[in-house]
Amino acid sequence: MSGSDRSPLIPVAGLVDLLSAGTPLTLLDARFNLQGPDAHQEYLHAHLPGAVWVDVEQALCGPRGERGRGGRHPLPDSDTAVRVLRACGVRDDRPVVVYDGGSQLGAARVWWLLEDLGHRDVRVLDGGLPAWLAAGLPIMSGETRAEPGDLTGRRGRLPVVDADGVVSALAAGHAVWDVRAADRFRGEYETIDPVAGHIPGASSKPAALVFTAEGTLRNPGELAGLFADVSPGDVLSCGSGLTAMLQLLALRHAGRADGVAVYAGSWSDWISDPSRPVATGPQD
Repeated sequence: MSGSDRSPLIPVAGLVDLLSAGTPLTLLDARFNLQGPDAHQEYLHAHLPGAVWVDVEQALCGPRGERGRGGRHPLPDSDTAVRVLRACGVRDDRPVVVYDGGSQLGAARVWWLLEDLGHRDVRVLDGGLPAWLAAGLPIMSGETRAEPGDLTGRRGRLPVVDADGVVSALAAGHAVWDVRAADRFRGEYETIDPVAGHIPGASSKPAALVFTAEGTLRNPGELAGLFADVSPGDVLSCGSGLTAMLQLLALRHAGRADGVAVYAGSWSDWISDPSRPVATGPQD
């Protein structure tokens, strides 16, 4: 089964089976805290045995543009992404499992980049570190150093758009799905970006809806119902691109990701140009 045909998720029991069987794989810790404790320090305190830290916040971002152009977490170019992930031990011929602290933001970013580079076997640990701990499985502390990998590839396999692409998608009748919390969409609560509101014409579909109460993703049937109105040509947007990638991960799990693009810079890029319009309140 190819990576595009199967779920991009692996449950804790599935990862335990792979490790128990001695399957060679690269295990990446992609914890990322938009606001809060230093994620690398959290990794050093406790992580899955053999997991290598990957710096989503800095190393896997491109340079920030003038006045915030490109958003808070610009995509890295191919050479940067390959260099960083090789240093983490990623190989072309070896499966990759990536996890984070449960938000799935960092894990989804790494999953998206590896898929975009053409890696054929990358999965996200469903539930992340909390699910591993809930199962009573062992952890370790300190830094794990990887033997450098041989990852190759060029970015460009997944649909991605910029602000002009968002405008074009709306003009063509496609939907732009804003996956931030509904109060941020309406412009009622904004503590991250300097301008509140949303892209005119966008619709709200908060990413929080993809999770169960236990912190795992909902099953494919439930997600397919949630995403019944998402179609090829639509665009996912959030604050800086990471939550949109999480939503795409959930779409892939539901079998409905084909042709759906990510607005890489998302809201933080949109507002970098003061001439772009801003809407507030409920969706049109």
